[in-house]
Amino acid sequence: MTYKKRLTTLAILDSIIVLTAIYISYWTLNPWIHIFKVEMLFVTAITLLVCHHLFAAFYHLYNKAWQYASVGELIAIVKAVTFSIAATSAMQMLVFHNTYVRALLITWMLHVLLIGGSRFSWRMFRDNIMNKQKEIKKTLIIGAGSGGTMVARQLLNNHDIDLKPVAFIDDDPKKYKLDILGIPVVGCSDSIAQTVEKYQIENIVIAIPSLKQKELKRIFEECAKTKAKTQIIPKLEDLMTGKVSVNQFREVQVEDLLGRDPVELDIGSISEKVSGKTVLVTGAGGSIGSEICRQISKFNPRKIVLVGHGENSIYQIDMELRNLYSAQIEIVPMIGDVQDRARMFDVMEEHKPFVVYHAAAHKHVPLMEYNPREAVKNNIFGTKNVAEAAETFGVHTFVLISSDKAVNPPNVMGATKRFAEMVIQSLAQTSSTKFVAVRFGNVLGSRGSVIPLFKKQIQAGGPVTVTHPDMTRYFMTIPEASRLVIQSGALARGGEIFVLDMGEPVKIVDLAKNLIRLSGYTIEEIGIDFAGLRPGEKMYEELLNEGEIHPQQIFPKIHIGKAKVMDIAVVSRLINQLLEMSEKDMHDTLIGVANNKLDPSSIMFVVN
Repeated sequence: MTYKKRLTTLAILDSIIVLTAIYISYWTLNPWIHIFKVEMLFVTAITLLVCHHLFAAFYHLYNKAWQYASVGELIAIVKAVTFSIAATSAMQMLVFHNTYVRALLITWMLHVLLIGGSRFSWRMFRDNIMNKQKEIKKTLIIGAGSGGTMVARQLLNNHDIDLKPVAFIDDDPKKYKLDILGIPVVGCSDSIAQTVEKYQIENIVIAIPSLKQKELKRIFEECAKTKAKTQIIPKLEDLMTGKVSVNQFREVQVEDLLGRDPVELDIGSISEKVSGKTVLVTGAGGSIGSEICRQISKFNPRKIVLVGHGENSIYQIDMELRNLYSAQIEIVPMIGDVQDRARMFDVMEEHKPFVVYHAAAHKHVPLMEYNPREAVKNNIFGTKNVAEAAETFGVHTFVLISSDKAVNPPNVMGATKRFAEMVIQSLAQTSSTKFVAVRFGNVLGSRGSVIPLFKKQIQAGGPVTVTHPDMTRYFMTIPEASRLVIQSGALARGGEIFVLDMGEPVKIVDLAKNLIRLSGYTIEEIGIDFAGLRPGEKMYEELLNEGEIHPQQIFPKIHIGKAKVMDIAVVSRLINQLLEMSEKDMHDTLIGVANNKLDPSSIMFVVN
């Protein structure tokens, strides 16, 4: 119905109700008290009719969505009717020098009853008739606090959502058996499976916005025992900033189940290094590089230089940052390959950054086993090019993004990352530039990571392929890893290898199972196949060698490792000769030196 038709319909309906209320009042009192005269009845009717429409407009009675009517709408009706009656009473006194109180009281009661009834009857019709015609999903709300109450109220009032709350779950024993908005609190989180079965629940909403990730993981595991769809309300900071409303549920994601609490940054130290400065990021179009750019932008640098080899990825992060920060930050996209030494020197000379984050690298383990020469050129020579350019042009801090695969590496990728660490550690011995490396494990959702692969396999109907049932990896979200990299740069004194606290290692098979459940399937429906270890893969990853371990944290979730340092001349001579070797000799030399099993000087003697 259009607005004009709706307005006309309600105005006509209200006019009929006003006149009917006056007539019934007249008919009720007239047999006993002959107070009504035609003139008085006419003036009263016209006055009340006009006043009602004026006050109805003032209190927006013609603009409200009556299918969602509640106490607020009832109060508006009472106010409009009361002021209409009061104005009519004043008119009676002015014209007839008398006020017919009993007649007006009866009129007021009938007026409220009929106006309210006409409005609320539409809601009753919608609730009891129309909603029965669509399928309503019985919903269990986990959390009977303020978040759960808001969810329940929104679901009860918003009839466009096909979810009907029928029970609460809460671990606070004081709330057990309470009734909230007509919905009972039926038990604690250990009874989720029984509650779902008892109430025939089809949908579960986790409504605790401040829930820690370890607790969320435990609750989700209970929900996963049922066939009900599990959703979660937005994060607390998103609710507080108004980005989303409480009824905008989202799916539980793998990142939610890591059991890790978010990292808190030392804003002051980061701002000192970044705010108002020029920052250069290599590999700026990659998963980690682009997220570093996003996080850095929040600290208001003067300029961000985006360096990358792939034009499409650089274009995307360039456009994203320009849309958000172009007014306050100069954003400079630079296409360039870190293997191109002259290009790296030109970029560094032109922009003279204060901080460099070197994220450009080949990271795929099996692929680099087949292409060791490319791994050497990109990961070792590329790092050397960017680092030496940074030193030449007076960069204050250089941060290398390394990997847990640099520890005891059985593969080329990890060995080249260890060599890259050697390069920047060697430079740090004599340079005024603060060279540091940051090691961390796998990041969820990065290109080439296991999560996108598993998702594709699930979408295709399975099975999900896992290398080994006992294989474990450390995992961290991309934003958390990027924030800790930035924090490490702020802590740099030169020569450190920072190691991020990755929490507990996660079994890949458990990750696969969780992803299958999150996708709405059972393990049996998709299936899991074990394919065996791929070339260069380790069963378990490490973050530090035994001789490198410094157990204390210098900052929450950041440790300092102690690795063997080689002279820059020795490192340079060794890596320059790598490309002269056959791929087999190159492979063996890389892994031997990275594991401290080969003496670099003896290798150079043989080659020379």
